[in-house]
Amino acid sequence: MRAGSGMATRIAEGGFGITHREWGMIGMLAQVGEIGPSALAVQLQLDRVRTSRGLRSLFEKRLIERRQDSEDRREVHVRLSETGRQLFDDMFPRISALNIDLLEGLDAENHDTFLQCLRELELHSTALNARFAASEKSERRLDGTRHRWSGQSNESPRRHF
Repeated sequence: MRAGSGMATRIAEGGFGITHREWGMIGMLAQVGEIGPSALAVQLQLDRVRTSRGLRSLFEKRLIERRQDSEDRREVHVRLSETGRQLFDDMFPRISALNIDLLEGLDAENHDTFLQCLRELELHSTALNARFAASEKSERRLDGTRHRWSGQSNESPRRHF
């Protein structure tokens, strides 16, 4: 992913005015159609806050539409707007060509092995996540792990770098 990430980011940001994360959301919405924000977060393996921020940005750019559930008014569903669909249709061929160009560096045998390894890593990761789900939770709103680690005392350090 890292090999093409910089190029994909330049295409997304420079060519289309969206972030790499927003592109991921647009791509997923193009695949699934309409979905709830929480389900989208699960599909993208993002936390709900980042998903919510990304969706808000996409809504402000008029790339997605929101719809309240008719049965449960608290539920919201999102889908690509016509503008969002057009952006996907314009951008997808460029990202796809980039990925194809990257994979051309592998011969056929290595290409198949690479794809098989990716599948196995994804399956193993899913199994590990299910087996070792961490009960710990970051308290970022309470000045959590961003500013101190768990072994640090509450005293302020004497020197600042």
